[in-house]
Amino acid sequence: MKSKHCFLGFLINFLLTGVVETQPAQESLKPQRVHFLSRNFHNILHWQPGKVLTGNRNIYFVQYKTYGQRQWTNKEDCWGIQELFCDLTNETLDIQEPYYGRVRAAAAEIHSTWSITPRFTPWFETKMDPPVLNITQVGRYLLVSLRAPNLPYRDQKGRNLSMENYYELVYRVFIINNSLEKEQKVYEGPHRVVEIEGLTPRSGYCIMAEIYQPMLDRRSQRSEERCVEIL
Repeated sequence: MKSKHCFLGFLINFLLTGVVETQPAQESLKPQRVHFLSRNFHNILHWQPGKVLTGNRNIYFVQYKTYGQRQWTNKEDCWGIQELFCDLTNETLDIQEPYYGRVRAAAAEIHSTWSITPRFTPWFETKMDPPVLNITQVGRYLLVSLRAPNLPYRDQKGRNLSMENYYELVYRVFIINNSLEKEQKVYEGPHRVVEIEGLTPRSGYCIMAEIYQPMLDRRSQRSEERCVEIL
């Protein structure tokens, strides 16, 4: 009888120990810093591995939903992956709709709990690339053409959409006289073609531009310098 009681005690202790050990393992696997990074409405979910690494054996599962929905949807292309990111651009096409994403990890038949992003609304949170510049020299003045970044969307005729389809944009153009090493803002406004006059012959100039979004009080980074020599 005594040995029977000893066996039952051992069994209960074994089961309880297994549960206690599994719970810390689940928490240690749980993905960290789950968040969206969005640029020009390319909306990518990112995360970091859990606190305890298990080499390259971790696999991840991604789900998403719209704010207010009760049911989560599996992202099939990101179900059982080893990467630490997942492209949810096509799942977050309504740019003024709030979304959530979540990730869980698995390793050695142990599954973590879910890690959920903060609420993500593409229209408010996407970052914009600088404008694309095209510079043409016409005599002693420069003609600067500006183009806002293209988006991953197309209209009904298959044409690329740009940021101008969704925001009021203000273009800012800057010029540097290389001999004076002096920067000057030569234009700020909505037009995409800017004429720069009054340039000194046999001098070098560099042009840069950025985009400002008045409604969000946000600006893009500046474009790379485009340099020309005035003949």
